[in-house]
Amino acid sequence: MTTPVVLIRGDGIGPEVTQAAQAIVQAAGAHVDWIEADAGLAAADRHGDPLPETTLDLIRRYRVALKGPCTTPVGKGFRSINVRLRQALDLYASVRPVHSLPGVNVPYRNVDLVVVRENTEGLYSGLEHYVVPGVVESLRIVTRTAAERIVRYAFELARHQGRRRITFCHKADVLAQSDGLFLRTARAVADDYPFLEFEELHVDALCMQLALEPTHFDVLVMENLFGDVISDLCAGLVGGLGLVPGANIGTKYAVFEAVHGSAPDLAGKGLADPIAVTRSAALLLEHIGQVQAARRIEQAVRRTLQAGRGLTRDLGGNGTTASITEQLIANL
Repeated sequence: MTTPVVLIRGDGIGPEVTQAAQAIVQAAGAHVDWIEADAGLAAADRHGDPLPETTLDLIRRYRVALKGPCTTPVGKGFRSINVRLRQALDLYASVRPVHSLPGVNVPYRNVDLVVVRENTEGLYSGLEHYVVPGVVESLRIVTRTAAERIVRYAFELARHQGRRRITFCHKADVLAQSDGLFLRTARAVADDYPFLEFEELHVDALCMQLALEPTHFDVLVMENLFGDVISDLCAGLVGGLGLVPGANIGTKYAVFEAVHGSAPDLAGKGLADPIAVTRSAALLLEHIGQVQAARRIEQAVRRTLQAGRGLTRDLGGNGTTASITEQLIANL
């Protein structure tokens, strides 16, 4: 059985890395029918909108998508494509697995955690306005419904993956009402899972402890802005955004994406690293039940990094997108 999957190539290096991911997914034995859709700068030029409604309709029809990095036009009045996509499809859970990888020169070893970020509210609700000239007010939205479902998602993820500890990140000492509501909701959800450990940390303390000893952590769950910062911080623990996959999960739909930028300075040069989008494709395959192909891809990534051949410049090599793709396929 072949599963249709919407493919958004994106901007900059997006078309190159998504093409590489397609080749690796096919070589891994996955059964996927790619349905191409527009988003990004080219879509803005063609449709007057960087996220056309036709693209959203395709994702609503097929339920799952793989997305390359998209550039949000600056100074043209467009909101972030990623924020719009998550809100339009109610992709409430951003899930970022962070694992140490062989052959990657970083100070930390044995990092194995997942960042779960609320994806639809907080300051990224985009509700801001001028009060008077020179004064802007931004609204930070927290609802009990959204807080409960993201914390419950984190506990269920921990339960199904055999993880033991959930760390809730907040700043309720300063944001007593908004984060206070989030914290009280998290505690109530934790009571439903007495067999799992639950701890609370202020966001600044969490950053310090991640820098000191990241192996202490298992599942981190938090609101939108904190999650944006912490997820990138955690990616840095294992080698950076070029290696880490990402998923945006909702009740009906799921979009898997490389979490790095579109790197327009590298576009068209054949030097981009496709590992992040390829590992995101592996998460997608697992999501749609093609687990064997997903595991083959993950194993191939580890073998390729360990061998150190054909690696791109960000990984310390002098290879190209084509050379690392060849190595990944050879190591399946």
